[in-house]
Amino acid sequence: MGLLKSFFTNCANPQGRMGRAMLRFMNFGHAPLTNWGLSLIGIHDGWTMLDIGCGGGATLKRLLKLSNNALVYGIDISQESVAKARKVNARALGKQVFVSQGSAEKLPYEDKQFDLVTAVETVYFWPNLPGCLQEVGRVLKPGGKFAILVEVIEGDSVWTKVVDGMTAYSPEQLKKLLDEAGFVDTEIHRKKPSYAAIIGVKP
Repeated sequence: MGLLKSFFTNCANPQGRMGRAMLRFMNFGHAPLTNWGLSLIGIHDGWTMLDIGCGGGATLKRLLKLSNNALVYGIDISQESVAKARKVNARALGKQVFVSQGSAEKLPYEDKQFDLVTAVETVYFWPNLPGCLQEVGRVLKPGGKFAILVEVIEGDSVWTKVVDGMTAYSPEQLKKLLDEAGFVDTEIHRKKPSYAAIIGVKP
């Protein structure tokens, strides 16, 4: 149980050899959810986009493919994640893809910089989630979208017992938090068995 707990706690902040294994697992395992969720957004060419908790960088690569002449930014608290994301996107790094180490609590970006912000399987780990949502709103352009993509986890799930620092939110809770943070036209999309996309718009 201790080894399992250590492995899955690397979801939040991948470190060392076990963290690198987790990043490979996440790049593969999150693909179906990410592809489905991004298809709901209506991404345009030329967008400037940010993926918070970018992990191994697979979402950054997908965003780049979905928007010609895009600029794609990624941020993650994990040094291992930043290194992996840069490696996965090496061809476009420094040209169209930019990856930084940092936290959702204090995003190192300008006000009204992004057309789209995404968060794939990561809001479970954000401290002070309402404050983080305010930061997302700050960096979005008016009319910009914020897409939270999650696999729905019950509050008493085994995952929250195994993974340190994890908080489970229902799609309805996330919608309420987005509404309270000032987002509008927030919609919940679901796909069986357990995928959910919560998408809000910056007014």
